[in-house]
Amino acid sequence: LSSPTMSAQVLRAIPGRMAAKTLKKSIFPNVLARKVQDGKRSFSQVSHSSRIEATDVPCVVQMQEMLAKYKDREGGILSLAQGIVHWSPPDEAIKAAQNAAADPKSNMYGPAQGIPELTSALKEKLLTDNNIKNSQVMATMGANQAFTNLVVALLDSHHRSVLFAPYYFNHYMCLQMTGGGDGVLFGQVSQQDLTPDVDWLKAELKKHESTPNPIKMVVVCNPCNPTGIVIPGEKLRAISDACREHAAWLVVDNTYEHFTYAAPGSSEGVHECVEDDHVVNVFSFSKAYGMMGWRMGYIAYPNSIAPALNKVQDTIPICPSIISQRVALGALEAGNSWVEEKVQSLVENKRLMLEALEPLKKNGEIWGGSGAIYLMAKLPPGSQDDEAVLEYLAAEHGVCAIPGSACGAPGMIRVCYANLASPLYENALDRLYKGLVSLS
Repeated sequence: LSSPTMSAQVLRAIPGRMAAKTLKKSIFPNVLARKVQDGKRSFSQVSHSSRIEATDVPCVVQMQEMLAKYKDREGGILSLAQGIVHWSPPDEAIKAAQNAAADPKSNMYGPAQGIPELTSALKEKLLTDNNIKNSQVMATMGANQAFTNLVVALLDSHHRSVLFAPYYFNHYMCLQMTGGGDGVLFGQVSQQDLTPDVDWLKAELKKHESTPNPIKMVVVCNPCNPTGIVIPGEKLRAISDACREHAAWLVVDNTYEHFTYAAPGSSEGVHECVEDDHVVNVFSFSKAYGMMGWRMGYIAYPNSIAPALNKVQDTIPICPSIISQRVALGALEAGNSWVEEKVQSLVENKRLMLEALEPLKKNGEIWGGSGAIYLMAKLPPGSQDDEAVLEYLAAEHGVCAIPGSACGAPGMIRVCYANLASPLYENALDRLYKGLVSLS
């Protein structure tokens, strides 16, 4: 390949191409089994798709079930698990929601890419904040839907892809449920800061380049969920160069772009973006603007894949929620200063979290702190079953977190320092500290 291409499913749907042949018989004969009983047909077995059966159980849903399970314990249970922020959207966004709810136009379908006012504002934001000049924009129902659009549009199930472990669990789940789980290569990372190992990536791209299934997509999260690490700009550019050389798509999830904690005047921990014909950038309104439930994200992408993305967009949401798009416009009106004030309030939260994790320091590094809203820590010897540890912490100490095994890092835990406001946050940290002391 001289350049990355779209998936076969998307290509087959392009007008003018030969339609896919109809299969003579199902390739999944056990999807629906029937038996005759008293002369009538009844279901004896209804199985799920093989793709879903091969997909990991969502760890956030498991944690929500754990919260429900222990909500009636003495003292209740507090969560340091799901990656959310404790603040609500800015006033401008709330006002926009109220106005949009009263506008009959909000009841109608809109353009697949998003309403023109929003896509125009996003292009201006991308130019000013991210130095992204030539990309097209598509609004989506959150960053996860954005990533799903890309996987469906650009990958076939037999294609290889790369995730760097620890990885964002929903990225892996998306690849699994679209049939590509077996083709995921888990990239090596630096043991010092858990950022991608560029030399490993170059070697793997070259190794698979001449095979029937070369690496088609490389995915990075910057700042990283779950590690809480910002990828330095120089390393991000090196990753992009390697992907371009070997005709692989680079997908960068920038959901936590605003969550950086660099000292004034320092270049370390500064979020940067890359743009090229093989690069797709994903963004989100959920975290920075407290808009988790409004489900609003967007993709910045090269024009070459616009037809493919339009097909996926029209099939999945048809269009993003009109009201959510109006809320996003209101959030942009509030500006970066509003976000920066909220993010800076997390600096003290992070310091307190590091104190709560102190009992685990003797087991090795505690990673994170330069970006996003997470820290990761290694559990002590004898307590490496992270799921069992989290069950214990919930049952005995009333606090919940995310198991590292859900992120490709067994024997670790991920904690969030943004999802609870004071004094609940301090209460949760006290519980976490006491639980970790009991482990060690």
